[in-house]
Amino acid sequence: MENTWLVAALWIGLALVSGLIAGWTGISISLVEIAVGVVAGNFLGLHPNQWVNFLAGVGSIVLTFLAGAEVDPVVLRTKFRESVSIGFLSFLLPFIGAFLYAYYVLHWTLEASEIAGIALSTTSVAVVYAVMVETGLNETEIGKIILAACFITDLGTVVALGVLFANFNSWMFLFIVATSLILAFVSRFTPFFLNRYGNRVSQLEIKYIFFLLFFLGGLATMANSEAVLPAYLLGLAVAGFFLQEKTLTARLRIITFSLLTPFYFLKAGLYVSLPAVVTGAGIITVGLIVKILAKFLGVWPTTRFFKFGPREGMYTTLLMSTGLTFGTISALFGLNHGYINQVQYTILVTVVILSAVVPTIIAQAFFRPDREAVTREEKLEAKLVP
Repeated sequence: MENTWLVAALWIGLALVSGLIAGWTGISISLVEIAVGVVAGNFLGLHPNQWVNFLAGVGSIVLTFLAGAEVDPVVLRTKFRESVSIGFLSFLLPFIGAFLYAYYVLHWTLEASEIAGIALSTTSVAVVYAVMVETGLNETEIGKIILAACFITDLGTVVALGVLFANFNSWMFLFIVATSLILAFVSRFTPFFLNRYGNRVSQLEIKYIFFLLFFLGGLATMANSEAVLPAYLLGLAVAGFFLQEKTLTARLRIITFSLLTPFYFLKAGLYVSLPAVVTGAGIITVGLIVKILAKFLGVWPTTRFFKFGPREGMYTTLLMSTGLTFGTISALFGLNHGYINQVQYTILVTVVILSAVVPTIIAQAFFRPDREAVTREEKLEAKLVP
């Protein structure tokens, strides 16, 4: 019989080790947790059980909600062209490139190639948001543009998955109607609820957020969609209010990064089978190159068109090249519904996880903008604007 407490101690111990390594090396904690998960899965025989899957799922949902809540509505409006252009091209070109590679080079079926296109077109909200928070760039305009562009990219992947594979039944109709109604009223009701019931020992505002996330996630699951989609939309709906509620946001971050996201990122690393990686190294390498190259062709010229600095443009391009949450979800969707087999799933998930690690390490090591310098420049630009 499994000893729940020892299993929990093992997972939290790995998270603790990951945090220490991240502190010693300066590498983003999310990437270290993924790498530790790879080692634990291949050499320690670690595997997720039901409650680990639940905590990891909650971690991805709340992290996605927080990422949506960090999208400044003012920046989204004032930098609408930049955000939409970067986000849309970040989705479109990798989708086309990965689809063509899978269909014409690997000779996968049409459905498997479509899954490949969707899985490799994503940008990892989880990784990008974690990096933004660690560096403090989520408080800057460039960070908010990147988060807004991530939203557009992943919205494109969700729409593509829905149009190509969704089962439009009564549950899907109910999910769409319920989500639309909640999103329409939540931005007005949330300030009222928090002003009336917030700041109590029982933390009713946290329970309120979790209730909405779980409820919409449950409806999404019934509709064969994914719980992270309404979480992102819900975060975006309350973003204006949450940007003013720094204390509430900080409490949610503490819960998320200390307890929930370690399970999510460690579990993501478990999907990488090193023997399978060695066997399919050529295919995986080319797939990673296709994704990153397509992202560069779409994002880098767009950042230059909108007069991003060379450093900021490269940093934006590299972070938009990451993938994790929606990529693994899309691959798992294809596997569960028989559109791809286990070998194809391993290839896609490995490419997705490598895309979370490689571009982020390069971006953080060589192109990370200095937060203070960026803030000073943004303040100067604001003064110069009439």
